[in-house]
Amino acid sequence: MLRRTALLLLATPAIAQPTWRPDRPVRIVVPFPPGGSNDVIARPLAEKLQGRLGQAVVIENRPGAGGAIGAQQVAQAPADGLTLMVTSTSFVATAAIQRTPYDAVTSFDSVAVLARAPFIVLVHPAFPARTMAELIAFARANPGRIDYASSGPGSIGHFLTEQIGLIANVRMNHVPYRGMPPAVTDLVAGNVQMLITTVASANAPIREGRVRVIAALADGGPASSPRVPNAREALGQDVAGGAIWWGLFAPRGLPAPVAAGIQAAVRDALAEPDVARVYEGEGALPAFSPMEAFRTELAADLARFRDIAARAAIRPE
Repeated sequence: MLRRTALLLLATPAIAQPTWRPDRPVRIVVPFPPGGSNDVIARPLAEKLQGRLGQAVVIENRPGAGGAIGAQQVAQAPADGLTLMVTSTSFVATAAIQRTPYDAVTSFDSVAVLARAPFIVLVHPAFPARTMAELIAFARANPGRIDYASSGPGSIGHFLTEQIGLIANVRMNHVPYRGMPPAVTDLVAGNVQMLITTVASANAPIREGRVRVIAALADGGPASSPRVPNAREALGQDVAGGAIWWGLFAPRGLPAPVAAGIQAAVRDALAEPDVARVYEGEGALPAFSPMEAFRTELAADLARFRDIAARAAIRPE
């Protein structure tokens, strides 16, 4: 799926050059600390947009409250194209279980999807399951004996693992951490048996064999991704939201010429080979998707996360 999207991006006729040009520098708010995946996705994009928009494009990291602090600042900014935001699927997961001072769908214009990456299922090497089917069989035979890690309550990994439990009718124990690095560390140490994350979050342990990849939750990914079967065969259906997206947002009410200008510049930037190389380091592929399609996906994601939260009793800390 991700490779087909990337090929479509390259094959689609070029969007006409934008007529809108900002008269002041543009800021892209990343509502997470520097060095994370959102930051890594945003920075090469900002560099390419500078040349296409004719103004400086500056990254501002505004972390806090699971991304809600930075998102609130963007929601309250003028809808003039000068304030944008790069965030990921976690933005919707947070909105599904937390009260935020904005609405994830109606307070923003979802300008474009930038990139996607499949989630993968990791287990400790000593864990007996070597496939997704074996993991499900173990969970059914040993209810409550699988401890799975996540980067925190209400994180994407929490939602996805609970979704798998609902599909397969198995029960596993959630062990939340404060961020992905300590979760990966405890999986490597054998303190938990399972973790759902992206290739980028566990690249070194995967390469060194300190964790084992048993399934992917979506097709595709760059050449550096491990070649593993999709979990759908074992589950009998696709895992909804099995690939993370990173997207570009603006305050709601962006004028149509401004939105079109930004979209054209973004699409051209994502076609640059050096941007694709940086994204591949995150286990991702550029995957441009325009505003209306992204808005539909966003609303569907929010509804799905809320349904899973209700069925699996997922609550914030």
